[in-house]
Amino acid sequence: MRKLNNSELKRITVDEFKKIKKHKITVILDNVRSAQNVGSIFRTSDAFLIEKIYLCGITPTPPSNEIRKSALGSTNSVEWIYKQETEEAINQLKQDGYHIVGVEQVENSSTLDNFKIKEPIALIFGHEVEGICQKIIDKCDDVIEIEQFGTKHSLNISVCAGIVIWKSTQFLK
Repeated sequence: MRKLNNSELKRITVDEFKKIKKHKITVILDNVRSAQNVGSIFRTSDAFLIEKIYLCGITPTPPSNEIRKSALGSTNSVEWIYKQETEEAINQLKQDGYHIVGVEQVENSSTLDNFKIKEPIALIFGHEVEGICQKIIDKCDDVIEIEQFGTKHSLNISVCAGIVIWKSTQFLK
């Protein structure tokens, strides 16, 4: 085996990214406080052709040096919209026919492995400590969670988003 050089990775340009057909998956960040987590989610969204990200409430927005460190330029490729209230983003997406899915540990949630992803879908990820607040959970069509088996039952939001986004795109193949 030989590690591939950057020139062998067949990377597309930002202009090509903007024109290419995306998965009808939108990410909503509900009061995510860490700019580095936001940047990481931008990078994951670029990697898996996610159509856009809604940054809501206290979630940091570009331009930001802290987002830039982990986003590595993906804030230029992935469309993003800021909304003061998460409900605004949800209401708009519901009007546009999106299935709203929270990613949280709640009663009667579906596990990620058992959930059937259908486009268009909006995935909501919440605050690093508090998660998604109940009033946002109440607006969700479904809630999914990643089954966990250790003592913490908690993943960093950027890790969680990476798993859910990757798995969502796999369901669509």
